[in-house]
Amino acid sequence: FVKGYQGEDPKHPQKEAACLKHYVGYSFPLSGKDRTPTWIPDRMLKEYFLPTFKTAIDEGALSIMVNSGEVNGIPVHASYELLTKVLRDELGFEGIILTDWEDIIKLYKDHHIAANMKEAVLLAINAGVDMSMTPNDYSFNDALIELVKEGSIKESRLDESVRRILIAKEKLGLFETPYPNFDDFPKFGSKEHALQSLQAAKEAITLVKNENILPLSTSTKILVTGPGANSLNYINGGWTHTWQGDETKYNTLGKNTIQEALKLLSPNVTYMEGSGLDTNINTSETLKEAENHDVIVVCLAEDPAAEGPADINVLDFPKAQQNLVKELHKSGKPIVVVSTTARPRIMREIEPLMNAILLAYLPGDEGGTAIAETIFGLNNPSGKLPFTYPKYQGLNITYDHKHTEKINRFLGQTSSLSEYDAQFKGLVYQWNFGYGLSYSSFKYTELKLDKKSYTQSDTLKIEVTLTNDSDIEGSEVVQVFCSDLVASVTPSVKRLRGFEKIKLKPNESKRVKLDIPVKELAFVGIENEWILESGDFTLSVGDLKTNFSVNE
Repeated sequence: FVKGYQGEDPKHPQKEAACLKHYVGYSFPLSGKDRTPTWIPDRMLKEYFLPTFKTAIDEGALSIMVNSGEVNGIPVHASYELLTKVLRDELGFEGIILTDWEDIIKLYKDHHIAANMKEAVLLAINAGVDMSMTPNDYSFNDALIELVKEGSIKESRLDESVRRILIAKEKLGLFETPYPNFDDFPKFGSKEHALQSLQAAKEAITLVKNENILPLSTSTKILVTGPGANSLNYINGGWTHTWQGDETKYNTLGKNTIQEALKLLSPNVTYMEGSGLDTNINTSETLKEAENHDVIVVCLAEDPAAEGPADINVLDFPKAQQNLVKELHKSGKPIVVVSTTARPRIMREIEPLMNAILLAYLPGDEGGTAIAETIFGLNNPSGKLPFTYPKYQGLNITYDHKHTEKINRFLGQTSSLSEYDAQFKGLVYQWNFGYGLSYSSFKYTELKLDKKSYTQSDTLKIEVTLTNDSDIEGSEVVQVFCSDLVASVTPSVKRLRGFEKIKLKPNESKRVKLDIPVKELAFVGIENEWILESGDFTLSVGDLKTNFSVNE
C-alpha cells in the first residue's frame, strides 16, 4: 500500500505521500457511531491495533492522520501517550502527524477538555501534533504564535514540527516542483485504469449463497428490481465523487448501473423500480411483472454517506427492501440478490427466501459491469468475506473469538427448546470470515508440514494440494489458520496466519506452498509484552487439520 503511493522515490511525479488513517482506534467506537468514544485495553491495542501502523511505518509512510475521537477517555489529538510515547518512541515514526478536519477546535467545542482555542492548541502541540487542518480561519495560527511568544510552547518544539514538514516536502520534491503538471498523468481516467478497476471489482465480489441458480444464461428472462439496480451512487458510496457521494450530477459519464450492464449482455432483461431505499414504489406491479420472467434479480442497497451522516441506528435492511423480497418470493420464481452496501446489513429474515446472494460491497464505477458479468458467468466469483457477516444486531462475534463465545446456540438441544428459543437455534452469525463460494468446486488434500516440532526461530513450511474439481476455470484463496491450544492469555479459537490466491484450470491440481515464521504466532501477554510460549498448535487449511508444537 505504502509502496504503491510512494514507490522507491516519492519525488517521482506519479508518486505521493502515503497518509495512514486514522491513528488509532477510529474503527472501534463502542457505540458503532462515528467519532464516539473507543475503549481499548492496552494489551488489545498493542496486539490488534498498532501492528498495521507499525508495518506501514516500517515501509516508510511519510504522514499519519490522527483519530478524531477519543480512546479511553482521552481525545487522541491531546494524547501525549499515543502520539509521542507510542507513535514516536515505540513505533519509530519520524514523519508528519496531522489532524483531521478542525479537530483541534473540537477539543474545546466537542470534547470539552479545553476552555478555548488557545488551550486546545497547547494540548495538541504538546501531545505531538505537527500540522493542523483548520481550513476556515487563522485561529490555530493566532493561538500558536501567542503560545510560543509567552513560552507555553517552546520554540524548539515548533522547530521539530517545521523540520518534519520540510523534510517531507524535500522527499516529495516540492521545492523543485511545487505544483503538479497534469501532462505527467496521461493514464488518468484511461481505459487501462478502468479495466484495473473492473478487475478489482470482479475479484472482490463474494458469492455467499447459490442454490444452483447462478450463473444465468443470457436466454433466461430476467426481471431486475430494487433500489440498487439503477444507481451509480449506490455502487460508489461516500468519499467518491463527492464527500457524501449522493449528488448525481457528478457521476462519471458512460458508466453503467447494474440494470444497464445486464441489458448490454442480454436482450431478455426487464427493469422495474420495485422499491426505493425505504419506500415502496411499485412493489405490487413488480410482483405481477415477475409472472413473465424466469428469475428475479433484486438489488439491495443503502444511502451513500460518510462519517457522521453515515451513522444508522439499526443494521437491518430497511423494511421497504425486505418487503420487496418477501412479496417477490410469492411469485415462486428464483430470487438472486445483489447487495451493494458500505457495511453488512442484516438479512436474517429474508435470506431463506433468496436462492443466490452476491455481496458486491461498493464496487465503484465499474461495479455494474462486474456484477453483470458475474451473474452471466463471464466472471467466476472468487472473493472471500473480509469480516464475519452478522446475523443479529448487537451480536458481533469475530472469527477469532474466544472459546467462551459460543457461535452455535443450543447446540445438540431439540425437544427441550421453547418456541421462542427455537427461532434462535443455529449459528449466531450469517457467514463466517473468509467464506465465499465459486462456480468452480475446489478440494483440499494432502496437507503437510515439514516437521512436527519447531523452535521459535523456525519457519512453518506448509504444503497442500488444491484441486479444481469442476469443468470451470476458477480462483481459490487458500487460507491458513492456526489455533494456540493452551496459552497464559485466553487464546482465540483460530487466527488467520497466511493466504494466497490460486487460479486453476478445469480439473487442474497444484501443490500450494506457504511459509509462516513461527514468531508470527506470538501474542501480547500478561505483562503487555509480545511473547511466544511453547506448546501445541493446530493448523487448518480448508477442511484439513494437522498438529505441531513450538519449543523454546
